[in-house]
Amino acid sequence: MASRPGTPRLLRELNDRSALDLLVSSGPLTRTQIGERTGLSKVTASQLLSRLEQRGLVAVVGEQAGGRGPNAALYAVVPSSAYVAGLDVGPHGVTAGIADITGHTAAEITVEPGDDAVSLVHNAVVKACRTAKVPLAKLHALVIGTPGVVDPRTGDVQFIYDLPHWHAGVLEALRRDLRLPVVIENDVNLGALAEKECGAARDVDDFALLWADRGLGLAVVLGGRLHRGFSGGAGEIGYLPVPGAALPEKDTESVTWGMPALGGGLGALAGADAVRDLAREHGFDEPTATECVRAAASAGASGGPFLDALATRLAYGVASVTIVLDPELILISGELGRAGGERLVGRIQDAVGRICPTSPRVALSQVVGNPVLKGALLAALDRARDDVFSSGS
Repeated sequence: MASRPGTPRLLRELNDRSALDLLVSSGPLTRTQIGERTGLSKVTASQLLSRLEQRGLVAVVGEQAGGRGPNAALYAVVPSSAYVAGLDVGPHGVTAGIADITGHTAAEITVEPGDDAVSLVHNAVVKACRTAKVPLAKLHALVIGTPGVVDPRTGDVQFIYDLPHWHAGVLEALRRDLRLPVVIENDVNLGALAEKECGAARDVDDFALLWADRGLGLAVVLGGRLHRGFSGGAGEIGYLPVPGAALPEKDTESVTWGMPALGGGLGALAGADAVRDLAREHGFDEPTATECVRAAASAGASGGPFLDALATRLAYGVASVTIVLDPELILISGELGRAGGERLVGRIQDAVGRICPTSPRVALSQVVGNPVLKGALLAALDRARDDVFSSGS
């Protein structure tokens, strides 16, 4: 790829972007503070702020008292200059969020599931925009988190077991319908992005996120970047062959894979149905697997045997990535994983230590709220800022 020459226009764009990123992360700031932190002269910083004000991207939001002379104006990014949307899509409904360009969440809503993917997303986005009082035309990016496999080469859905109306071609249909940039991403990958940005992996470059929920999933971050694999299938550990479970096999007639919990592999031992069966064997008979795990984690010593058995099963998945990639950190997330809390995490750590030559640190997710939605909004903000902040006028 040919490099762009350092023209005055390019240098202005780079300086503008640097200042805007700084204001998002550390603002409000004075002109002098912006100059000091970016290495720009006072004159250049003044010209930069003037350009950004004319573009409607920054505004004076107050004053900072100093020593002698007049107070210095404080500048901040204008939150309403652009918005993004993020969606968490599952078989039981869709949660949609709207955030302004600074990352502040303006609205979060949930809608019931539907049979048509395009209509479902359209209605969720429109309802979220209406709740946030943001025109649809102000959205600059939409990122959708879904279970299953997304082809990194095309960005389209390859396979989602329990969302049959999501299939190849839905990405283009969504882009045509909404007339804005749409990205579909695996939900566990988005959970990992959220952990990297504002969770337990903020200072870690190599980590994996084990997602224990209806099924099992894994996201891998290497060198600070998501590893999706060639076809997008990296992390589908529900299909991992393990002792005590049948091998998951492809239906050669339809050339599709079933839900691993229904066929074989690790998902058949640690999916929600299997966990609930295991809980019943240990005297915990709550309506859902998550509630069973939560009850055991709160039960003191009586919950220990069930948590030990569950931790051993989950440790198979942790061990698989530990032996191959040797990450610094393994995070436990998903509703079922988070329900177990530190009591479950400690047991997973011990189990991994027993079966692996190396033992990474195992920790609980620290993302507040919905990790998939949070990751979707963060991914959308990255794209929107590239568009809005880097386009000079």
